[in-house]
Amino acid sequence: MQAILLAGGLGTRLRSVVNDRPKPMALIQGKPFMEYVILELKKQGIKDIIFAVGYKGTMVEEYFGDGKAFGFHAFYAYEETLLGTAGAIRNGAGYVTEPQVLVLNADTFYRLDYRRLWNLKQDMALDMALVLRRVEDISRYGEAVLSDGMLTRFNEKSSKARPGTINGGVYLLSKELIDQIPEGKVSLENEMIPRWMEEGRRLGGFVNDGYFIDIGIPEDYYRFMDDVEKGVLVW
Repeated sequence: MQAILLAGGLGTRLRSVVNDRPKPMALIQGKPFMEYVILELKKQGIKDIIFAVGYKGTMVEEYFGDGKAFGFHAFYAYEETLLGTAGAIRNGAGYVTEPQVLVLNADTFYRLDYRRLWNLKQDMALDMALVLRRVEDISRYGEAVLSDGMLTRFNEKSSKARPGTINGGVYLLSKELIDQIPEGKVSLENEMIPRWMEEGRRLGGFVNDGYFIDIGIPEDYYRFMDDVEKGVLVW
């Protein structure tokens, strides 16, 4: 299985503590955050990784190189302008040689069984499989809902504070579906997924309760740092 790591964002909310590098390259015990994400991918047999890079993207390539020193094969898809999540996926798809590809954010760590996502996509004949996660307050996010494994609502705003499920930001997409993404700046969450749902595409997934963190704000960056130091995460 191949993976696209979305690493092209500006990371403006983390700039107060990390201002010299892309957010996924923020250091945790001397290693970039993204290296921990890659360790998780490698553990599950994913060793072809396409970096979708933009802001200071050369720093990613200078660190990982061709990937051999880290035990994987690295490819780099550069954005000259911000392309959004779907645009970045399309930009990186030129390196995809398999019928489907795993896509995830390089600034989030989500512990889950990627093989389960693969099996679900095959068993349910899905065009795209995605992972949801539970939160105590969906009003901070957009709610995503599954019914019998199929995605029925996505990114819906709610003013009511209540528990629910939201998008976990991990996707397994068919290459054929990626080819439908227009060129330029396009959002996967706000444009393509709603469009595919309207078109009746088969989108489904599962809810995963594993460890999750997004280092987009300083508090969570420091929390992940603390979790690594305490041995909460073991590879």
